[in-house]
Amino acid sequence: MTKTISFGIVHFTVAIGVVYALTGSLVIGGLIALIEPLVNTAAYHYHEKAWAWFRARPCGRQRAASALAS
Repeated sequence: MTKTISFGIVHFTVAIGVVYALTGSLVIGGLIALIEPLVNTAAYHYHEKAWAWFRARPCGRQRAASALAS
């Protein structure tokens, strides 16, 4: 858990730093650093649903199996 928290702090700091470098605003950097993980979490949820749908199809299972074999 310590490593996860540490990575979260690094990710947050990098996000603020990048947005600050682009905009010159710590407020905007902080907001984006907070909002981005929320949006990314929702996107990941829908990505997993799409991936499950793809893998459940007969041709999707065959493609996944051949990709793992190679």
